[in-house]
This record gives sequence, structure tokens and C-alpha cells, in this order.
Amino acid sequence: MTRQADTDLGPDSPQPKLFSACLRPHRALSHKAFLVLMAMVGTISFAAGLMFWMLGAWPVFGFFGLDVLALYIAFRVSFARGRATEEILMTPSELRVRRTSHRGHVMEWVSNPLWVRLEKIVHAEFGIERLYLVSSGRRVSIASFLGADEKASFAKALTSALETARRGVSYSR
Repeated sequence: MTRQADTDLGPDSPQPKLFSACLRPHRALSHKAFLVLMAMVGTISFAAGLMFWMLGAWPVFGFFGLDVLALYIAFRVSFARGRATEEILMTPSELRVRRTSHRGHVMEWVSNPLWVRLEKIVHAEFGIERLYLVSSGRRVSIASFLGADEKASFAKALTSALETARRGVSYSR
């Protein structure tokens, strides 16, 4: 009687993950900090507007309110766009990029990692500006909301995973 190992390597078994990343845009301001900032800006704008009102320049009071409203709208848009995600998953036979926009629209790109290369657009002063996955004449931008140093680290890890996929996965125990 043969004993089946815990890691079944049959056709129905899940493939090992060579690379997995879920990227989200960075937001430096938490919701609580946003409320504190808006309270401070609102208070200062109200006080300055009140001062102008008392000096007889009452229309200025409304413009201070518009500034606060514009700042509020800009932060709300920024927070909404922060809901976007980019998931990259690589197994020995598949590289999948799943991008979800801040509105919930999903775009998926799937390819065999053996035929994918990572293209870097590098600026001499600023480092890596763009990363693309290229395969079969298609080019997909990835990690667009990461900084240059983060892109370099990400590119190094992804390149290593692509090389592992090309070499083949070792299934030793």
C-alpha cells in the first residue's frame, strides 16, 4: 500500500505561489487625521472670514468657505481613489495581474511567466519611473502608485520569481 504525501503533486493539486503581492495606493492621512485637519482648517478659515466680515469686507467670508469646501472635496476624491488595488500572483504556469479601480472596475491580464519579461523605464536621477510586464506584444503597466525605491524592491522580487519560474520549481521535501 502506498502512502500519499501531504503535498500531492497530481494534476488537481494547487500550484505553489512563486510571487504574490497586493498593492494599494499610499494614503498618508488617516480618517481621524482628516477630520482633525478639516476641523483646524475650518476653524482658522471661519475666524479669518469673521475678521474680514467685521472689517466690512463681508464677501471674503464666503471665499474662505469655498476654500474649505475645495479642500474637503480634494481629500474625499483622494480617499476614494485610495480604494484601488492591484494584485499580482504568479505560479509556475500562470502570471495574473488583477487591477481593481476605485470605482470597482476589474481588469485582468493573464500570461505564462515563461514568456513574460519585466521592462523598466529608468530615469538617471529619480530611479525607476515605470514597470511593465511584456508578453506576446502586449504591455501592461504595474505598480504605478509605488515610489521609485519601492518599485526597485518590487522589481527585484518579481524578477527573482520570473527566474524561478523559468528554471522550474523544485519539489524536494
